[in-house]
Amino acid sequence: MDETAALRKTPLHALHVSLGARMVPFAGYDMPVQYPAGVLKEHLQTRSSSGLFDVSHMGQVLVRARSGKVEDAALALESLVPVDILGLKPGRQRYGFFTDENGGILDDLMIANQGDHLLVVVNAACKDADLAHMRKHIGDSCDITLLDDRALLALQGPRSQAVIAELWAGLHDMKFMDVREVSLHDVPSVVSRSGYSGEDGFEISVPSDKAETVAKWLLEHPDVQPIGLGARDSLRLEAGLCLYGNDIDTSTSPVEAGLEWAMQKARRSGGIRAGGFPGASRILRELESGAARRRVGLKPDGKAPVRGHAKLYADMEGQTEIGEVTSGSFGPSADGPVAMGYVPVSHAAPGTRIFAEVRGKYLPVIVATLPFVTPTYKR
Repeated sequence: MDETAALRKTPLHALHVSLGARMVPFAGYDMPVQYPAGVLKEHLQTRSSSGLFDVSHMGQVLVRARSGKVEDAALALESLVPVDILGLKPGRQRYGFFTDENGGILDDLMIANQGDHLLVVVNAACKDADLAHMRKHIGDSCDITLLDDRALLALQGPRSQAVIAELWAGLHDMKFMDVREVSLHDVPSVVSRSGYSGEDGFEISVPSDKAETVAKWLLEHPDVQPIGLGARDSLRLEAGLCLYGNDIDTSTSPVEAGLEWAMQKARRSGGIRAGGFPGASRILRELESGAARRRVGLKPDGKAPVRGHAKLYADMEGQTEIGEVTSGSFGPSADGPVAMGYVPVSHAAPGTRIFAEVRGKYLPVIVATLPFVTPTYKR
């Protein structure tokens, strides 16, 4: 049986094929890894102009309190994440993550306050588990609805604001992490000023049957090109952004992952709603005292990329194993190979020289400050 027969398709699948995309399985979907231009050109296109990504495989979930009060939905969801959602103003979103009882990360996600409900966007590979998790723990007080009739597009890059402004009025003044419900030429849409490339950009949620129409409007602009998963991965890696399943999972805590910035004061020790989420004892302790290991940037000393799962050592003989690479590739905008991984805090200072095992050899890598490129978010 054809293994692609069981793969799900996004509403833009036919468009990807018509544009010559090379399709690959990803998180249960048949997705474009690259177009004829190739990963390198797609990466640089996004950094210099504007690129359009299909992220419709991700899960868009409405969380609506049965009381009708968004505050009740926020408090319910706070029982699952170490994030201040009650303090999130209407029309704003923030990054967060589900944690487990051991303080590990079940998934990372975006949470938006849309006035009378919350919109939660989760990773495709975790979508079914996340839905079950929310329904089990907060289903008594909230309706949890997967929006399986909507697509999600991401327009990323420094020209994205100009492209959007030429097509639709009223979005140019949005700031990073703003969210608005708008009509794009009579297409009911939810637009956020966000993305996962390290560049300014917008994510656009539209009805599935209008996705190809909206995508074609954007692709007709001379500054916009389609971008596949290959470039999406190198872009987020240069930006120091985690990929769930690679850089974070149930074996990593938020503090180990360097995600302290995503846990606001209200949920920390001494905060007005401190704790109350799975794994709070470990996470709050690590916020106070630190973790034993850290996610760090890594720059190989040479031109050879160091890939995920490469072992890290303190010495060039490979006698003392200290960690592992979680993501690694060539960074076109960093002009060389870049990687991320976990090392003990004793080896986490920028400039520390350690060694990665690559095909039986121990290659020097230097611990580097993240991100590898300067983000261009419009704050």
